[in-house]
Order: sequence, then C-alpha cells, then structure tokens
Amino acid sequence: MSDTWVTLVGNAATGVDYRDTAAGGVARFRFAVTARFWDRQKESWADGHSSFYTVWARRSLATNLAGSVSIGEPLLVHGRLRVRDEEKDGRRRFSADIDALAVGHDMTRGTSAFRRVVRGDAPLTRRPVTEADNPADSHGDLSTEPVRTGDGR
Repeated sequence: MSDTWVTLVGNAATGVDYRDTAAGGVARFRFAVTARFWDRQKESWADGHSSFYTVWARRSLATNLAGSVSIGEPLLVHGRLRVRDEEKDGRRRFSADIDALAVGHDMTRGTSAFRRVVRGDAPLTRRPVTEADNPADSHGDLSTEPVRTGDGR
C-alpha cells in the first residue's frame, strides 16, 4: 500500500510540544486549515470550515520546529497523511495526523529569516541560563558555557 502525501497551508493552532526521546527529539502541534471562498452575495472573501490536524516531527525537524514556530503563524506542512479510526464511549471518531517531512513559513503572508543550524551548536530548545537559575554567582558570569543561537553566534 502506498502512502498519501499531502501539502497543507494553514496556521499553527497550538504551540510546539517538544520532547527528547532515546531515538531523538519528537515534536507535535495542532495545525488549522481553513477554506477560503468568494462570497458572491457579499462580494468579499469569507472563511469556510476549518480542519485540524496533529503534525508530528522527529529528529532535527522537531528541534528546529520547537525553536521556530509560534501559535498563529502561517505555515506550509508537507508529509504523510495518517487517518486514525477509533471508538471511544461507544462513538466512532476519526482524526488526521501528518508525519511531517518539511515545514516552513508561508511567505505569501509575511517574511521570515532563515538561520542554518550547524552541528555542534547548542540546540534551539535549550533555555538560556539566567541569574534566577544561579543566584549565588555574584560576578555576573551566569554560565561558563556560551549560549549560542541557531546561526552560530
């Protein structure tokens, strides 16, 4: 059986939930796709029905998503469609997941700045050390290790 590949255009409906696992990082977020159509009576564009998907990403894509995507941002998601059929409380439910191969910002609706991640750089999901984390350090040196952004600075 062959996989169904899809490319969806929509918005991040939730923040990215990132987890480290033994096999590498895993991230997920909800993705909203809303149909737009021309309403001839009102002579304007109108929103139609919204479909929601759970987008799953693994390894470097998961790490990069966690450091790059926020709620409400316009995105394009490309990946394998997985439809789940389950019965809960006597009711049959369907849900759709996307195993993402690629995710990017929708450049028709704004600008974005790409930063290449170099291997060996601190992961984008690492939280910078703050004074609250180490209040005993009175010299202002909050960490012996420099905090790097994804562009190597």
